[in-house]
Amino acid sequence: MPSKRFKKLPENTRDLKAETVDKLIDILKQNCTTKFDESLDLNLQINNKQKKSEISIRTVINLPGGTSKKVKVGVVCEDNKIQDAKDAGAEIVGGDELIEEIKSGKIDFEKLLCTPMMMIKLSKLGKVLGPKGLMPNPKLGSVTNDIKKAVTDAKSGQVEIRNDKDGNIGVSIGNKSFDNDKLIMNFNAIIDALEKEKLNNNNIKGDLIKQAYMTSTMGVSYKIKLGKSI
Repeated sequence: MPSKRFKKLPENTRDLKAETVDKLIDILKQNCTTKFDESLDLNLQINNKQKKSEISIRTVINLPGGTSKKVKVGVVCEDNKIQDAKDAGAEIVGGDELIEEIKSGKIDFEKLLCTPMMMIKLSKLGKVLGPKGLMPNPKLGSVTNDIKKAVTDAKSGQVEIRNDKDGNIGVSIGNKSFDNDKLIMNFNAIIDALEKEKLNNNNIKGDLIKQAYMTSTMGVSYKIKLGKSI
């Protein structure tokens, strides 16, 4: 049963004409009528059913406007890199002993980074880390010798863009409290990243994004007119 607050929000907004993100941001902020700082979220559906194969998007980007989320980072590395990881802000750092803790099911982090040398040992824990989406991946920059940079990126606005089996992508561009300019920068960065994914994949024919909507955490959805905003 919708709450009194929700009943006061605009109705049938998904049927309205699509608008650019820069025009929708103020409308969405007006609909943020809860007491907490709601996030503004993109809901994209990609054209993942192609003739040659099914398209899967998975990449990470650094949002220039930052995010409001505090990410607890774990790092598996050699002893000589432990201090670098801690100096960069990683909360959980270790080598073989940390791998053993993870193996036993003790997972006290939201993102895991690893050096290439330790990845050989960590790769055996696919059944533990895989289902949680925590297995480090070289293509996503989470397997690297530059641990300091990887930790800094993870904590300063890095987000993962990944579609589900139905081609849906959900990602936040920030919170109501963010300046509009930062929200627009984050939106543009996401669109740029998806365009690069299309250019790098010869199997994608036609538009990559079929439809796009934007909503606040406890608000209603609006259709987005695709294209970079200014």
